[in-house]
Amino acid sequence: MNRAEIADFLRRARARLSPSDVGLTAGARRRTPGLRREEVAQLAGMSVDYYARLEQSRGPRPSRQMLTALARALRLTEVERDHLFHLAGEEPPRRGATSTHVRPGLLLVLDRLHDTPAMVVTDCGEVLAQNALSRALSGDVLTRPPRGRNMIRRFFLDPTAQELFPPEDRPQRAREQVACLRAVAASRPADPEPAALAAELRAASAEFARLWDEHDVAVRRASTKRFRHPAIGTLELDCEVLVNSDHNQQLVIHTARPGTESYERLRLLRVVGLQDLAPADTSP
Repeated sequence: MNRAEIADFLRRARARLSPSDVGLTAGARRRTPGLRREEVAQLAGMSVDYYARLEQSRGPRPSRQMLTALARALRLTEVERDHLFHLAGEEPPRRGATSTHVRPGLLLVLDRLHDTPAMVVTDCGEVLAQNALSRALSGDVLTRPPRGRNMIRRFFLDPTAQELFPPEDRPQRAREQVACLRAVAASRPADPEPAALAAELRAASAEFARLWDEHDVAVRRASTKRFRHPAIGTLELDCEVLVNSDHNQQLVIHTARPGTESYERLRLLRVVGLQDLAPADTSP
């Protein structure tokens, strides 16, 4: 691990970003250009002290998970991300069929969506990035352990995940999840990821196994979904899915129709829900 090179690289990457580049407000006048350390730490989901030690060439060797979080927070390109991994003495992620690296341009679009929940997911249901309103609506997925960041796995294996939907809507949500995964598995027979996820869920969930055997096939597209929020109530949101075919990633955007009760509740969520968001301390 080259601590001095990592520190220099992080400082320079931080200095070239402005708060508006990552969806933050500038606030008071800044003495120096770029993001503050605490802002990078917040975006990466780590403690400010841990990030400061990295920039001061005295931090411990960051985990692969932490390196990935830093690459996203600093809006690094794939080449820059790989360079950061090399400096830390780690092999960069394999560029397989499904990339987990979100391009800076896509993150820029995500950051500009201030008034509606949005997130970037892989076609296998892995959540890669969320904006603030998405975290307020359904929780900060990226603070969970890696296995807990897959929406399909959580839906069938984590009872709290299904509570996000009204009980009468859950059977249809389950059917859609399985049908989408089956379509992905069929379209990428050489990729072990979707097949392995399907095999895991067939063994662990009787509901998934039953739906899988029905052989329904679908792809994620525009739809209307209802979400339950403990403080705001039920919101009916239109879901739009924008696909990046090169990386098998999807930008999922949820909007409420103006003039509806859900529209007013979503506006309320911007005020109430965002107050509860705080940077998670996931330092080693």
